[in-house]
Amino acid sequence: MSVEYILNITKPMVEGAQMTILLFLIAIVLSIPLGFVITLMAKSSFKAVAWLAQTYIYVMRGTPLLLQLLFICFGLPLLPGVGDYLVFDRFVAACIGFVLNYAAYFAEIFRGGLLAIDKGQYEAAQVLGFSKWQTTSRIILPQMFRVALPAVSNESITLVKDTALLYAVAVPELLHYAETAVNRDFTIVPFFIAGIIYLLMTLLLTVLFKWLERRFKFE
Repeated sequence: MSVEYILNITKPMVEGAQMTILLFLIAIVLSIPLGFVITLMAKSSFKAVAWLAQTYIYVMRGTPLLLQLLFICFGLPLLPGVGDYLVFDRFVAACIGFVLNYAAYFAEIFRGGLLAIDKGQYEAAQVLGFSKWQTTSRIILPQMFRVALPAVSNESITLVKDTALLYAVAVPELLHYAETAVNRDFTIVPFFIAGIIYLLMTLLLTVLFKWLERRFKFE
């Protein structure tokens, strides 16, 4: 196995990894704030709003992400009456699916973070004369994110690996180019290279979140 061959098959996989990274960035940037909004909805005093948010979380966490991607890509266009308006580019459809799915997981993570905060924090803030907004923004949210950060880190690493599901909806990404090389050259070397690229991406994320955890710990 020559170095030249390894370089030749690595180049398209690196290009495919760019699609993987793009999907990850879009999903993480949009699903985290959406997840927080869903958490607030689930804790709403309006029962209809809370029920809607809880049902959303249950459905998105209780069905496979692959099924959700297939439904958005191939199912929505078949809906009577509105299907013609729900035809998306495959990558756009995948982004929608990932954002909606991971928002449900982040919502549960943030809910756990809120539950970990002692109720005395709210009472102390009220005694000190903090408004509800000041209590939430200055006291509750920083503690919630500190508690939730390890779980957010773990979920983000899972997201990197789940991007391989792009292959199922015919979006060329890292795994697509790896399998193409395997089928063409009858060697498993491309799979090893793909694995190394995934490991490097998750390593960078791990280092980033470890740094964030240390920073939040001492602040």
